[in-house]
Amino acid sequence: MHELGVVFHIIDDLKEVAADNNIEKIASVTIQLGEVSSVIPHFLTDAWKWASSKQKFVAGTKLNIEPIPAITECSDCGKQYGTIAHGRICPFCGSEKTYLVQGNEFVIKELEVEE
Repeated sequence: MHELGVVFHIIDDLKEVAADNNIEKIASVTIQLGEVSSVIPHFLTDAWKWASSKQKFVAGTKLNIEPIPAITECSDCGKQYGTIAHGRICPFCGSEKTYLVQGNEFVIKELEVEE
C-alpha cells in the first residue's frame, strides 16, 4: 500500500508550509486526486487517519479529496473522451494515437488553519 508513503509526503509538505507561515494547527487539507493516479481514495483516507494522529499539527485534521476525472484526447480526430469508460482506443475514430490530458494528478489544493 503506497498510500502510506503518499501520506508521509503530504505531511512533510504541510510541515514545511506550517513552519514557513507560523501555523500551529491545520484544520483541514484538500487534495485533488486524478482517477488514474494509482492512489486509492479509501486507502489514502485510512492511511491519513493513522499517520496524521502521530503529528500534533495535523492530528484530527480532516482530509478532503476532490476527484479529477481522467480525460484522454485523440491525436487523429482531436476529440476528448472519458478514459475510464473507453481506455486508450478512441471511441470516435478507433485510433490508438491517444494521450492522457488529465486524471493522473495528485495536488495539495488548499488547507484550512485553526486560529
